[in-house]
Amino acid sequence: MRRWLAGRTLRGRLIAGLVTLLALACAGVGIATYAVLSHTLLGQLDFQLQAAGGRYAACMEQNGDHDDPLRPPGTPKLDCNHAPGLGPGTFGARLDDHAVTNWGVIGGSAPLSAADKAKLAALPPDGRFYTRDLGSLHGDYRLTAIRGRDDDVLITGLPLSEMQSTLRQVEMAELVAFSAALVLTGLLGTGLVRWSLRPLRRVAATATRVTQLPLASGEVELSDRVPDTNPRTEVGQVGLAFNRMLGHVAGALARRAASEARLRRFAADASHELRTPLAAIRGYAELALRHPGPVPDDIGHALSRVEAESARMSVLVDELLLLAQLDAGRPLAREPVDVTRLAIDVTSDARAATPGHRWLLELPDEPVMVPGDEHRLHQVLANLLSNAAKHTPPGSTVTTRLTTASADGAGTVTLEVTDDGPGIPPGLLPTLFERFVRGDSARTHTTTGATSTGLGLAIVHAVTTAHHGTVTVTSRRGQTRFTITLPQLAGAPAEPDPATHGS
Repeated sequence: MRRWLAGRTLRGRLIAGLVTLLALACAGVGIATYAVLSHTLLGQLDFQLQAAGGRYAACMEQNGDHDDPLRPPGTPKLDCNHAPGLGPGTFGARLDDHAVTNWGVIGGSAPLSAADKAKLAALPPDGRFYTRDLGSLHGDYRLTAIRGRDDDVLITGLPLSEMQSTLRQVEMAELVAFSAALVLTGLLGTGLVRWSLRPLRRVAATATRVTQLPLASGEVELSDRVPDTNPRTEVGQVGLAFNRMLGHVAGALARRAASEARLRRFAADASHELRTPLAAIRGYAELALRHPGPVPDDIGHALSRVEAESARMSVLVDELLLLAQLDAGRPLAREPVDVTRLAIDVTSDARAATPGHRWLLELPDEPVMVPGDEHRLHQVLANLLSNAAKHTPPGSTVTTRLTTASADGAGTVTLEVTDDGPGIPPGLLPTLFERFVRGDSARTHTTTGATSTGLGLAIVHAVTTAHHGTVTVTSRRGQTRFTITLPQLAGAPAEPDPATHGS
């Protein structure tokens, strides 16, 4: 029952509980009524038997063949069937020396079987009342036995058939009445429970609308509130608490949105401000290195390091500025982009930059087009290939695979970059696309000496999301796969046969 109730709604449990309680109450009333009525009717029968006092059996005894000293000779026999106070169906019997000598039923007659005679003979003559099943008389009888004048036993009985018939009628009446009450209670209770839970459904509807809001963006108005806020009711108390919670959440979201906006503005402003001094530093370093006179080796090395680090900082500043722009929701260009040509170009650049790796291309026969910003998509693929080159040893194979698919009339483009390197630690996977997350300790650097800024995969995720796409990663030792899914350009062919190109 507990498991059944656990799988039901609150409305169902309330209705089931209401009907169950009413059923138990009806059962209790019915049992009590039946017991009281049965006891009352049985008491009435016992009173009638007590009033009869064995007169029917005594009458049959006086009509017997032996001489009765109290009856004068020639006196006619008595009409025992019309004795006062004895109704139809009254049973009488006389026992002499534990043997039935006379018996009769007012208004009827039937032979007694040996089993019934044995039951009558076993009755104690103590004037108490007993119930026995007399099969010869077709039913139960209420019997009492007393001592006669000549030490015989006089038995008087009344049938229980009328009482049992009355009890059966009461049973049927109670069954019909209680069943109708249960059905009516179920129908009315369903309506009452539905009406009573209507405020709670409004709370659930408000909560559902709130869950459908883009709360992660932070820039959202929580204007929905529960209308039922009567503090005198339980549902009103829940509504008040829920509204207070929504107010706190709205305040927290507003503070978070303001903090993120300030952070984005700071990142954008700092990136803009850092561009000029970094360009100046690089320019002066290049100018010093081009000095026509001799430059000491240590000074030349220092200037080379200044130029390299300023170049790296310029890249970092550009990436921070791009992420700040994407966080601010600045739209990207929306023009047809040939992803096939993009994959070929980026893979060629990666092969030229890292010739120690084996670069494979698996492309369809026809060009694959997507709507988007070609420069940013180029940056996404370049980051993935650069990431694979940095974190896999020389001789590793990096495969770029491009496929298309169609579902529900909308085409999708899937771009996969797979390498056979050492893999990414499982603990790093959940935060891999967050900013400044590095996997240098897990995957081997190449000899290029390049250092990751920790923003490459964050840019991959941000740009892909801005193109209404998704990016996922799976990794184990010997296979790391980044999968980017983008919407295909409307009207472009889908599901062409792939062709494999290697270098």
